Amino acid sequence: MIAQKEKIVENLFSDYSMTKNNPKYKNATSRLQIIYRKDDDIRSPFERDYHRILYSNAYRRLKHKTQVFFATNNDHICTRIEHVNHVSSAAEAIARCLGLNTELTRAIATGHDLGHAPFGHTGEYIIRDLIVDNKIGNNFWHEKNSLRFIDKIETLPDYEGYERNLNLTYAVRDGIICHCGEVDENGLKPRNEFIDLETIECANQYQSYSWEGLVVKVADKIAYLGRDIEDALSKKILTEEQKTEFELIIKDLFGHKKLTDINTSTLVHLFTIDLCKNSTPDKGLCFSKEYFQIMKLIKEFNYKNIYNHKRLTTFHDYAKLIINTIFNTLKSYYDGVDTVYKIKCDEQFYPLLCSTFGDWLLKYSNASTTEEKHNKKFLNETIYDINSYKDYLMASVDFISGMTDSYSIKMFNEIITF
Repeated sequence: MIAQKEKIVENLFSDYSMTKNNPKYKNATSRLQIIYRKDDDIRSPFERDYHRILYSNAYRRLKHKTQVFFATNNDHICTRIEHVNHVSSAAEAIARCLGLNTELTRAIATGHDLGHAPFGHTGEYIIRDLIVDNKIGNNFWHEKNSLRFIDKIETLPDYEGYERNLNLTYAVRDGIICHCGEVDENGLKPRNEFIDLETIECANQYQSYSWEGLVVKVADKIAYLGRDIEDALSKKILTEEQKTEFELIIKDLFGHKKLTDINTSTLVHLFTIDLCKNSTPDKGLCFSKEYFQIMKLIKEFNYKNIYNHKRLTTFHDYAKLIINTIFNTLKSYYDGVDTVYKIKCDEQFYPLLCSTFGDWLLKYSNASTTEEKHNKKFLNETIYDINSYKDYLMASVDFISGMTDSYSIKMFNEIITF
């Protein structure tokens, strides 16, 4: 068992916390537009962002989105919203110990997966293929889609009932698009450049602008590794040989304990404590060499034995059929300025699909007039030109990527039912 003799020195990062004393604070709290507020609002900018995320429909939908195992009817398999809460819990504990801003950390963690597609990473890869094959764009990745959703798609009513974009602070938006935890790195440090986040072209292209964003990035990996193993055990997809292999990986952490004695909270605790003991502003956020190596081994084990398991193949094919069917159905409706009319005419056949997507176009495109938008209290940004086929296909992709697993299945069943 790895000895942990070092003591935690708390608040080592307090001088770098994203507060008013931080030279980055003005940039970090900037928004794309001036935001409405009441004079008696007692919240900080980051606490307000947290609430705006928490009240959004995209956050609510996370409870019906796959993490790894497709399980819309299984109460005990991890869903995307449970994962987000695990990340938030771990990230806040780390930030509090290091002396960082927990309000900013909580906001980033709560919003980091708002743009995740239905059916987990499988859905993400299917939509990526749709984007490329239909020449809509060059890539699709959930971190960038999360930024797109919080900037362009998600709305909340203002104090007069008008729907407006979330309009979050730069630091929260930055932490969300830069949260990718798939790359194995140690000694993370924030960047100093105040960049246009829309120019980011791929996952992990930049480190976060804040230490708080980096904390969420690390917590994301800490949270999902152990929880995915729990689900794999409960679904009995690991062989005895694979269980033995995993026990060998973690024996330095736990001595001779059995795999069944290991749970998510134990792994999260051990990695969190190790991170807090070994991180300094000079070294960056880092684990000890031993823990970093064990984390890499656990990740490799999960990819080899869980994420690529043969029992998930049918699920992958099912998700592809559903997403492609919905996309191709929507694709067939395009008719320039008459598109919405054409969609609405088919509500007798596909009442849910046609009504909701027709309304989507009216809210986000120039298919409706300024007066119509005002009457519907839509003050959100118009992002699609109905005269552009490419914009229409992008609207279809956005519509699908925001769906839950269960809603996309409902749409699919409506399409194939006579």
